[in-house]
Amino acid sequence: MSVWSDLRGQESVVEQLKRASQSGAPTHAWLFTGPPGSGRSNAARAFAAALLCDREALEERGCGTCKACRTVLAGSHADLTNVTTEKVTITIDEARELVRKAQDKPSTGRWRVIVVEDADRMQERSTNVLLKAIEEPPPRTVWLLCAPSPGDVLVTIRSRCRSVSLRLPPVRDVAELLVARDGIDPATAEAAARAAQSHIGVARRLATDDGARERRNQIVRLPLTLHSVSGAMKAAADLVKLAEAEAQSSFEQRDAQERAALLTALGAPETGTLPPSMRAQVKRLEEDQTRRAKRSKNDYFDRALTDLISFYRDVLMLQLSSPRELVNEPLRPDLEAFAGDGSAEDTLLHIEAINEVRTRLVSTNVSPLLAIEAMAVSLLSRKDLAR
Repeated sequence: MSVWSDLRGQESVVEQLKRASQSGAPTHAWLFTGPPGSGRSNAARAFAAALLCDREALEERGCGTCKACRTVLAGSHADLTNVTTEKVTITIDEARELVRKAQDKPSTGRWRVIVVEDADRMQERSTNVLLKAIEEPPPRTVWLLCAPSPGDVLVTIRSRCRSVSLRLPPVRDVAELLVARDGIDPATAEAAARAAQSHIGVARRLATDDGARERRNQIVRLPLTLHSVSGAMKAAADLVKLAEAEAQSSFEQRDAQERAALLTALGAPETGTLPPSMRAQVKRLEEDQTRRAKRSKNDYFDRALTDLISFYRDVLMLQLSSPRELVNEPLRPDLEAFAGDGSAEDTLLHIEAINEVRTRLVSTNVSPLLAIEAMAVSLLSRKDLAR
């Protein structure tokens, strides 16, 4: 199995990256773009593995089985620097450290590869620190930047990078990946891929976590409960609770795994009090996890609102008699009844109202509950508002 095996539905991207990794002289800076769930970070890591692959024959680079490929994909290769921030932004000090790291010669491989998964989270000052390093890179350093779209990075950076544009893979390809990689049964994999709207990470969570599936189902059904202002306020509170429960469920599992891995690496005793040096490292981990939780909560609110939009998207498809498949096929009878009570124009306004809240939650310090309460009231029909 090669390093490209998980990039399902991205044939043109795989071909582009294969040619570059097998050329022997790849471009020094790359910008991977694509919507959330498209796998842009996975593509960057696969490319990094192919660049650092131990195989001498160019056509065999990216084998997926050699030590270099395995350590790159695991994030532990000595010549790989992988940056993903758990904070709102990548700081200028972190950017300076990346520039310093870029000057180091490769220790074991052909290249020093720096992957920045959240290039869109760099403020202008931080990005300008990277500009000269990308503009005049050391001869054996390759930069791989990831962002949702080219417009999310400064034009001065964008113009110096070779572009790799990913798309959301088809539902069938995501389902096949879940079956092959995670051993999920085909029916569950397809249902999860469709509900996740081809977001690979979300699809895997829906396929493996009964609680996540139930929380999503409750969120998607919320419009069916909106019949009065008081009902809208309750629905908003329920949505916030569901999003926070989903976030907490994810945090607890991941935080526990990280803590266990750290204690194992430190050789901590199974029982008793930890030595002071170990307590300090555990405390730093807990502080990092707290910062990550704050950022990730916003991501889960956005995901919950995306699931809510999928309800109105299906309603719109029915109102327009579109032949496209529904995201929430099990709800078809309810969706058809809902579609018959409104117009396509009203549905588009509802989608716009939800997207406006998504933007506000990311760009302002507004209370999620207050913003979602206002949104829920705006989703009421004129008939319900008159009650």
